[in-house]
Amino acid sequence: MAAGLVLLAGCSTAPLPKTAASAAPQAAERYLIGPGDSLEIFVRDNPTLTTTVPVRPDGRVSIPLVQSIVAAGKSPEELGKDLETELGRYIRSPLVTVIVKSFVGAYSQQVRVVGQAATPKAVPYRSGMTVLDVMIDVGGLTKFAAGNSAKIIRHLPDGTEQSIPVRLGELMGGSIKNNVVMRPGDILIIPQSLF
Repeated sequence: MAAGLVLLAGCSTAPLPKTAASAAPQAAERYLIGPGDSLEIFVRDNPTLTTTVPVRPDGRVSIPLVQSIVAAGKSPEELGKDLETELGRYIRSPLVTVIVKSFVGAYSQQVRVVGQAATPKAVPYRSGMTVLDVMIDVGGLTKFAAGNSAKIIRHLPDGTEQSIPVRLGELMGGSIKNNVVMRPGDILIIPQSLF
């Protein structure tokens, strides 16, 4: 019996190091509703209250029986609970589901691209987004861009700013090692070359 245990112990292997693929997934990021989003608001057993509405520039939405309620900055689940509270004044035990049909996202969640991008604009942040994803969305660089002098400005939780150099020229040329993971609220600055 003891020989069998020794034999089994000899067959065990040391734990393998965690790789990026095997590491535990990070906590899911919450999507926050923003002005310009289109929301489908479904009220169970009340088809006359079920509707699709845009989020107004002031961040509010209106549905039947609820004249105006703040939607921007809330998750779809939070807005659903708030609508249940408001509708509860008129109907018994409402159950509300909010589905984001098209999204822009809260201002603080957008990635802004300025400078020598083909189409400088704010891009809705998506989980796992990289600078390459952003460059595809803005149509690449202009012919006047100094891509290898680009930088990302990131606001940190402690209120400070971090400047991250990005070699976009090399990235667009196929050097994937220059692909940086983006965060909500990042600003990508692409300067003009001086020739």
